Amino acid sequence: MTARTAPARPQSADAPAHDLAGLTDRMLDAARRAGAEAADAMAVAGESLSIEVRGGALEEAQRAEGVDIGLRVLIGRRQAFVSASDVRPETIAAMAERAVAMAREAPEDPWCGLAEPGQLARDWDIAALDLVDPAPPPGPAALEAVARRAEAAALAVPGVTRMDAAGAGWSSVSGHFAATNGFSGGMASTGHSVQAVAISGEGLAMERDHAHDWRAHGADLESPETIGQRAGERAVARHGASKPPTGAFPVVFDERVASSLIGHLVGAINGVAIARGASWLKDAMGERVLPAGFDLVEDPFRPRIGGSRPFDAEGLPTARRRIVADGVLTSWTLDLATGRQLGLASTANASRDPGGPPMPTAGNLELTNGAPPRSRDALLAEMGTGLLVTGLIGSSINPTTGDYSRGASGFWVENGEIVRPVNECTIAGSLRPMLASIIAADDARAHLGRVVPSLLVDGLVIAGA
Repeated sequence: MTARTAPARPQSADAPAHDLAGLTDRMLDAARRAGAEAADAMAVAGESLSIEVRGGALEEAQRAEGVDIGLRVLIGRRQAFVSASDVRPETIAAMAERAVAMAREAPEDPWCGLAEPGQLARDWDIAALDLVDPAPPPGPAALEAVARRAEAAALAVPGVTRMDAAGAGWSSVSGHFAATNGFSGGMASTGHSVQAVAISGEGLAMERDHAHDWRAHGADLESPETIGQRAGERAVARHGASKPPTGAFPVVFDERVASSLIGHLVGAINGVAIARGASWLKDAMGERVLPAGFDLVEDPFRPRIGGSRPFDAEGLPTARRRIVADGVLTSWTLDLATGRQLGLASTANASRDPGGPPMPTAGNLELTNGAPPRSRDALLAEMGTGLLVTGLIGSSINPTTGDYSRGASGFWVENGEIVRPVNECTIAGSLRPMLASIIAADDARAHLGRVVPSLLVDGLVIAGA
């Protein structure tokens, strides 16, 4: 257990918002003066702008900016966290004093502690990750124009009756992390987005669907016309949806939702779940969890991908790793604390925000296999009769047993061909045998943080009509 608090006070310009390294140094100095034996500090500055239009008119405009700071202090095996959005010197001094007082009263945590100096990342190349768009940020008028173009493209699709919304956005985030063990490092990233939600039908027969794109660089974004048209076509394709039959059928998880399946595997090998013994894969190290030929690879060095980073939130150097190799589980996802608890080295997967402790989190992932390439249509042909899932709602996943149940919508397939849209059904199974049976298409989008293609899964029960 740890103690934490988050005082909320108005932001001040006494310390420049852009001097994040200076802020972390000041927090560490304040922690030492207050009596901390060790400490680490974070400072994060963010700015964002989003525009939403509906019916050809501006619906909403949001702008946000600010700086958040966080300090962790350690006294022996006790630790405490404090955070604030006020960067005045007196606030930082008060934060440090409060954190030290809290740490002295906190229960002991035998696994907490900073990295050893010899473990720390050195000589990284942030520029190689290319996470910051050098172009000037778009203004409100430019984003509104993009949103209007996406909406117009969706409304031009025959069968679209109205729009839920269309929007565009931009964001910029910078962060710096430093600790008394000598680590000091920071990085920044930008983001551009466009999205559209279209509706077909009227009244109780209305169906909606969406499309969106997000990129670190605005030049990489799909055009708003492409996004709008895709949202419209998807909404029209869902018109007239009804329940599928009930029974045991194979299911194809469309590429849009297939990463959720791999996400359940990734969650089950998280160090927190493994250390607590609360995972359906807790005894699976060295065992087959995917079919032979499948690899699940984490790569923190992919350019222009939001999850890329040369070091983690504890200052350890990141590395490319095969989480699953030829179908066999080879690694948990660990930070320092969960690694110590399990008697293993950290996999440099610590992430955190200013107000809390480090937590292990997987970054960029790619699922690959050695089978000959096959399209999603080929996957449907192989399935024969069953369900193509394009949307998932709700979730009932037992993290200990792996029992799986989710609401779904998509299309009913017969003889390898889509015959009608379906909705209001539930799909259920057990994750271990589900993942062990997957067959993959070759339609994964390479620019996503999780590159996962459409997946055919056998042995699911569909509850429909």
